[in-house]
Amino acid sequence: MESPAIQARQTPLFTRRALVRLIVPLVIEQFLLMSVGMMDTVMVTTAGQAAVSGVSLVDNINQLIIQIFSALSTGGAVVVSQYLGRREEDNARTAARQLLYTVFAMAMLLMALALGFRQHVLSLLFGNIEADVMDSALVYFLTTALAYPFISLYNAGAALFRSMGNSKVSMFNSLIVNLVNVVVNAVLIYGFHMGAMGAGIGTLVSRIVAAVFILVLLRHPDNVLRIDGVFHAHLRFDMIRRILTIGIPNGLENGLFQAGKLLVLSLITTFGTNAVAANAIANSIAGVVNVPGTAIGLAMITVVGQCMGARDTKQAVTYTRKLLLTVYVSMGSLSVLLFFLAQPLCTLFALTPEATAMAAEVLRWCAVFDLLIWPLAFTLPNALRASGDVMFTMAVSLGSMFLFRIGSSYVLACDWGLGLGLLGVWIGMIIDWGVRSVIFTIRFAQGKWKNRSVI
Repeated sequence: MESPAIQARQTPLFTRRALVRLIVPLVIEQFLLMSVGMMDTVMVTTAGQAAVSGVSLVDNINQLIIQIFSALSTGGAVVVSQYLGRREEDNARTAARQLLYTVFAMAMLLMALALGFRQHVLSLLFGNIEADVMDSALVYFLTTALAYPFISLYNAGAALFRSMGNSKVSMFNSLIVNLVNVVVNAVLIYGFHMGAMGAGIGTLVSRIVAAVFILVLLRHPDNVLRIDGVFHAHLRFDMIRRILTIGIPNGLENGLFQAGKLLVLSLITTFGTNAVAANAIANSIAGVVNVPGTAIGLAMITVVGQCMGARDTKQAVTYTRKLLLTVYVSMGSLSVLLFFLAQPLCTLFALTPEATAMAAEVLRWCAVFDLLIWPLAFTLPNALRASGDVMFTMAVSLGSMFLFRIGSSYVLACDWGLGLGLLGVWIGMIIDWGVRSVIFTIRFAQGKWKNRSVI
């Protein structure tokens, strides 16, 4: 139950201007970050469809790793945001430092595993792919795995700046990442004809630059979460426990969600190289439509987290509804454009006519349901996570993924089922969205999440 003082609060925690300053750079940043992977795919098309397929397969594995880093960073952002909402800056800075240590340790472990077992992982997941696709996947996996520690530090740093309400820093950082990635890719892919390896090296170099840049900026004396002497580690296991209380369930959710997508991708590989390439291109294009929802979802972590830290659940509800409406307006506009421009967009990529037709077909289906249910399935649960209601979101996401997305994909796509091929996999994905959207909407309306603060 809210105290009378909180119920009577008139001053909003975030003005309209503050929300715009937070959200607009986040949207630009997400477009820029997405274009890193997209530019790898686009630029490597000159090396042939096998190289495109190899890069896209490894990108799905890398997304699994990045989701783990993002989940841990989200855990830190929730804790830090709630401390800032309570005006406990010293505890917020301590939590910020512990977040950097935690994600870096996890990244070093995952990098070692990826380097040592990359061929086993690729063979296990995609053992039936063609030899030239496997060769491209192996070299791209090698070079991008070396970037894991730098990706983890960048994600943590960006989450900390968002917690401070400053998303311009990560936006400009993302711009630098893109410029470095494109330049290195152009030199190595077009100049030295290095194909997938050139794309991987471009990613590695750009991620190193991003990590160094954001760590330097975190030392600025004007930052509320200023971090000095980061190399003199002082562990606070109570803070780490709070971060992991959010980060581990969120990490399991994101990690197993991506693992489920890999299982579905292994099914797609049985449909041939055309289907793999079409799926890769369709995912790249569809991801652009999702950018506003993803960006505003990140902003929701900061906004709702600070509201919960201030024990003001009424404002948490108000801001969640406003942000969700913004997602619907922005994603709705992009979805309409995607529906009518799917075919022309797919022709921009060097695909076969069969792959182009498959990609355009699934994108039209995706556009319709992006407009209707995606925000409820993926943006709304960030309000629950920001409050600490992570066990519920994890259970729903994993249950829906394995019961509905994977199960429906096999039934709809395989020859022993309806035999819809790649389209069947995407329809299975849409069914998963629908289940999530219903359950998360009910949870938010019930209000049980309001009593889940982690500090």
